[in-house]
Order: sequence, then C-alpha cells, then structure tokens
Amino acid sequence: MDVEMSCATAPPEEAVSVDWRGRPCLPRRHGGMRAAVFVLGIQAFEIMAIAAVGNNLITYVFGEMHFPLSQAANVVTDFVGTIFLLALLGGFLSDSYLGCFWTMLISGFVELSGFILLSLQAHLPQLKPPPCNMASTDGSCEKASGFKSTVFFLALYLVALGSGCLKPNMIAHGADQFDGATPGGARRLPTYFNSAYFSFCAGELVALTALVWVQTHSGMDVGFGVSAVAMAAGLVCLVSGAAFYRNKPPRGSIFTPILRVFVAAFTKRKQVCPSNSNAVNAGACEPARLAGNFRHNNKFRFLDKACIPVAPQGPNTKPEREWRLCTAAEVRQAKTLLAVTPIFACTIVFNTVLAQLQTFSVQQGSAMDTALPPGSGSFRIPPASLQAIPYAMLLALVPAYELLLVPLMKRLTGTRSGITPLQRIGVGLGTVAFSMVAAADIERRRRDAAAEGRQMSVLWIVPQFLVFGVSEMFTAVGLIEFFYKQACAGGMQAFLTALTYCSYAFGFYLSSVLVSLVNRVTARHGGGGWLGDNDLNKDRLDLFYWMLAALSVLNFCCYLLCARWYNAGADGSDAPASAGQVASEVDDGKEII
Repeated sequence: MDVEMSCATAPPEEAVSVDWRGRPCLPRRHGGMRAAVFVLGIQAFEIMAIAAVGNNLITYVFGEMHFPLSQAANVVTDFVGTIFLLALLGGFLSDSYLGCFWTMLISGFVELSGFILLSLQAHLPQLKPPPCNMASTDGSCEKASGFKSTVFFLALYLVALGSGCLKPNMIAHGADQFDGATPGGARRLPTYFNSAYFSFCAGELVALTALVWVQTHSGMDVGFGVSAVAMAAGLVCLVSGAAFYRNKPPRGSIFTPILRVFVAAFTKRKQVCPSNSNAVNAGACEPARLAGNFRHNNKFRFLDKACIPVAPQGPNTKPEREWRLCTAAEVRQAKTLLAVTPIFACTIVFNTVLAQLQTFSVQQGSAMDTALPPGSGSFRIPPASLQAIPYAMLLALVPAYELLLVPLMKRLTGTRSGITPLQRIGVGLGTVAFSMVAAADIERRRRDAAAEGRQMSVLWIVPQFLVFGVSEMFTAVGLIEFFYKQACAGGMQAFLTALTYCSYAFGFYLSSVLVSLVNRVTARHGGGGWLGDNDLNKDRLDLFYWMLAALSVLNFCCYLLCARWYNAGADGSDAPASAGQVASEVDDGKEII
C-alpha cells in the first residue's frame, strides 16, 4: 500500500481573549497587573481561610473529635491531599467548559458553604463527642462517629471540593491577564508568578498568626467562622475585577484531542515508510518533527504515526476519520503532557515533607515549652503558628529574589527569568532534605530532655520551618511557571497548573501511606511502632524524619536524571545547549536547566 508522507499540520485555532460580555478584549482596558491584582486578592483571602483550617485541623480532630493521633494525622493529610487532587477537576472544567472566572465563582461559593457548616458543627455540642482529655490512658474518650462524624466530613469535603477547584484557576486566570505573545506580557509573567507566591505567603502569615490565635483563644467555631468571612471577602474581590479581566474561552474537552492521538497511533502502529521513498518522503516519515525547535521530537516516537495520512487508493476513497488522523500540533501536545510527567513525579516526596510540617511538627511543638520568653508564662505561642515563621521570612525574601537575585542571574545566564523553572525546582528539591535533618536532630534532643523531666523551648523547631520555607519558594513557584509555560500552546493552562496541586495531593497521600506502613513494619518488633502511640515521648518520630531525609536525597538524584532527559535537545542528544539555543528556547517559552 502506498503511503503519502505528509503530516496533517493544521494548527489549532487561537482563542481570542474576551471580556465579561464576550467581546474581544482591548489591550489598554483589559488585562495587565491592574486586572491581576483582583485575582491576587482572592488568592490571599482564600489561602487565609483554608490555611487557618488545614494547619490547625489536627488539633481539632485530635482534641475535640477524639481521633487517635495517627488517625488524626491521616485525616488531615487525606483532607489536604483531596483538595489538591480535586484541582485536576477544576482545571478540566475551566479549560473545557466553564472558563476560569465562572469555575472560580462557583467553587468559591461551595467552599464558603463548607466553612459555614464546619463552624456550625464546631459550635453545637450535639454535633461533637463529650469533652475529655486525650492524654489520659483510661480509654474514656468517645471518638466522633455516626451522624456527628458525617456532618464533620461533609463540611470538610465541601471545603475540599471548593478549594480544590478554585486553586489552579486562580493561578491560571491571573497569568492569563498577560499576553504571552507580546514581549511585554512574556517579560512580566515571571514577575506575576513571584507576586502570586507573595500573595500566598501573606495569606498564610495572617492565617497562622491572627486566625490561629482566634481559634486557640476564642474556640474553633469562631475560628472557622472567621475563615468563612475571609472566603466571602475573596469572592467580593473576584467579582469586583470582572470588568477588567481577559477571559480565555473554553475549547471543549481538553482530553479528546490527546486521546485521539493515542487511538490513531495505536491503529497505525504497523504502518511503516515504504522502502522506495525518496529523500523528501523519507524525511516526512517523522511527522512530528515540525519546523522550529520542538524539544521532544525524538521522544515518544510511537505517537508520530498518528498524523501520517494514508494515501487514497481510488477516486471514491473517503477521507480518514478524526480518530485516525490527528494534526501535528495535537501530537506535540500529547508528547508534552507525557514529557512533563517525570518532573511532576519528582516533586511528590517534597510535598510529603510538607505534610509532616502540618501534622507531626505541630504536635512536636505542643510537647515543647511554648512560652515567650522561654520559661515564663507571659505569652504562649500556638504550635500551629510556628508555620508562620517561614512565611514571614518569605515576605522579605520574595521581593529580594525578584529585585536583586533575578537581575543578577539575568546577567550571568542570559535568560529572561534569571534562572529557569527547572533550575528553580532543582534548588528547592536539593535543599528540602536539610529540613528533615534539622527536624530529626531536634526531635532526638527533645525526647532526651523529656526523659530528664525538662522541656525544650519551641523555638528549637524554627530551623526546620525556615529551611522548608526557602525550599518551597524555589520549588512551588518554579513548578507553577514550568507547567503554565508548557500549557500555553495547547489551551490547557488551568489543567496543567492543576498538576502542581496534584503533586501536593500525592505527597500528602504518600505521607498517610508511609505513616501506616512504618507503624505496621516497626510494630512487628514489639511495641506500638515508631508512630503508634498518642505520646511523642514514646514514639520515634526522629527516626521517621531521618527516613524522609534519605528519601528526599534519593528523590533529588532522580530529579537530576529526569531534568537532564527532559532537556535533551531537538536532535535527541544530551549535549549542553549553546547560548543561541538558550535564547531561542527562552523566547519560545521553553527552558534549559
């Protein structure tokens, strides 16, 4: 059978950004930082609301709902993991059907209803088990179950559904306000991502100080109510900017074109180039190698056949159906999605470390002297507020990074963002192990002091939060920028941005699995396992931290290999890119590590 070696190269139609009435946007009236400020506002208010709940949730689940400590930790990690996993749903709905603005608005009201129900559940005594001391060993504490448990989890997962669908769209909608096709818009995009992280840090700082203080001194019901007020303020901020937004219309199901590529490639898996092809046709046997410098040309070559049309065998031959013939742009989109998967996978262990700082490190602080100054009783730090320390530091570091480090790195590397997203991710993954090393060392010292009847100051666990905060500044922002740039050509901005949050989800789920697995394995040698008791003085949290430090080092080594593979040039080699190639790829929205 003769095969015509020409690739279907019809480019996808470019979606024109529209205003809230569906009319084409005007450059001087819509978009830019003026519009992005409103998105930064809802981001700050939303993270303020959800962080106040999530970061102190283990105290409520353990102390008032009476779940055992290991189960309480798993409730928190499962809740946070579900939030981030549902980000995929939010990204899909936005890119495919609703658009960012309407997805954010609907999700925001769902999250608000969850906060209100959670506040009612915490306020009404009939929806909670009777108060008791969980530190007692007589087993008199009644664990929440039945209708009480149902109301609690319903409220909790309404919050998770709303927050999960909202998160990727806040980042994507803010970035959509800058036209990446223009030099000015592309230049301001890295600045926006740093501004978004600054907004995130500001919201976290308020949540972990003022809101956690309210929870500690006025009760969790009041604290949850304040979270509801913050969420309502965020929705007002979102709606206030509606007249200024650049909105990218949805394009229909984002999965259908990618699925068509795999179906077409499978149905044509046996198709080969004829041996008598001339030089021109032989070169066309590589249909996904399009003009330009597409990084992944020599990867996933099995997908290339999806866009090779079969030559007609007669005048009455019907054209191939769309599920048997794809455009080269669709093949490139599928290849890009596959290529970013290893980078995504390498960030999961990083977020497992984050899970410990929101669970066991809070309980670690509860077992220490929280008085300031140490030894006095004048003022006590809520243990959950310790997580505010790195965010307070980052409020200074993020502007310093943007104003000082980026210009310096621009001169040294010649790249627009100073350091590339993959380099930024690598710095974060390479330093996070030191957070767990610090945590393990301090936990060993704390246990030794407790055995002697002494309490260490809670300030000793500050270093593990500080080191992780710096690591997160590099990893989180680098990952968001990396995924958004990969999505620009395919109209999947919200969905690929959601992969960042999906990494958080898998990290928190992995934490739950590791806690249960470590308890099961270590309990075989007698006792309750490393994390089997409700008393940290009997547990071996320090050994668990050392295990995570080793996993982080191993994960960093894997990342280096994956990043090197990802950056293999268009010729398929791993040779370092030239300066001209770096400049070319940066202009195209691609990055060299």
